[in-house]
Amino acid sequence: MELSLKTQAPPPGHGPLHRLSNLLYRKPNLYLALLLVPPLLWFGAIYFGSLLTLLWQGLYTFDDFSMTVTPQLTLANLVALFHPANYDIILRTLGMAVAVSLASAVLAFPIAYYMARYTTGKTKAFFYIAVMLPMWASYIVKAYAWTLLLAKGGVAQWFVEQFGLAPALQLILDIPGVGGSTLSTSHLGRFLVFVYIWLPFMILPIQAALERLPPSLLQASADLGARPWQTFVQVILPLSVPGIAAGSIFTFSLTLGDFIVPQLVGPPGFFIGSMVYVQQGAIGNMPMAAAFTLVPIVLIAIYLAIVKRLGAFDAL
Repeated sequence: MELSLKTQAPPPGHGPLHRLSNLLYRKPNLYLALLLVPPLLWFGAIYFGSLLTLLWQGLYTFDDFSMTVTPQLTLANLVALFHPANYDIILRTLGMAVAVSLASAVLAFPIAYYMARYTTGKTKAFFYIAVMLPMWASYIVKAYAWTLLLAKGGVAQWFVEQFGLAPALQLILDIPGVGGSTLSTSHLGRFLVFVYIWLPFMILPIQAALERLPPSLLQASADLGARPWQTFVQVILPLSVPGIAAGSIFTFSLTLGDFIVPQLVGPPGFFIGSMVYVQQGAIGNMPMAAAFTLVPIVLIAIYLAIVKRLGAFDAL
């Protein structure tokens, strides 16, 4: 009886799981597909499905009288984006995003360069913690804290007065399109808050790009008689462009879609994010909110195409 059972049992190593394992081993592409298909389906259904649904609503009609949305397709919402008031919102947001990205790159480069070339061990760990520490705090808490720092009679104004720079600050606040009555109600104050919040996202990619810079290139440049500033301009800076471009992806896109800072800091005036929030939340005009949502998607797609040529994706 025991002999017959042994003869009927499948040979070891030839069960269904073993055959499946052999199949996946022989066909790695099938194995990769089985791993990627479930999360891609989930990502496609949840993210792209909801996004396409939102953008499709941008073609719906909003009745201003009854405050209701009807599924009657129209291009009026997309055309309305080019009206002077809406077009000004797009330009204001785009200009701030570009300015924040440029300022972040200028401020981040010396810090990233020092981290990459002159720090080791505990010193480098200290710089990493110092750069990432502000990211551990709540975004809203930081934004509200800056409203107090920049307010009239706040810490920032106190420092300006202590250094005798109050007249210079007033001259800056009197510049149209830059200043305001106080720092907290000026475009400059809004710009400072954006730069502070997104600066770590610029430092780390630049530092990573400079870490990959071979020291032999700097030595070769010095051996060929190049001065330090020539080495910086002709060797270091060109090779750090992918890191700068990679960091600018974060600073540009995050500024472009932000809606909290424009509401807390700066003069009255909508940004794209705050316009989407108002159209959808306060007015209930979902088609117009969807139309405004299309603007940062298009701008970021164009921006990604530009920075891809600069090697940004290789530095991420």
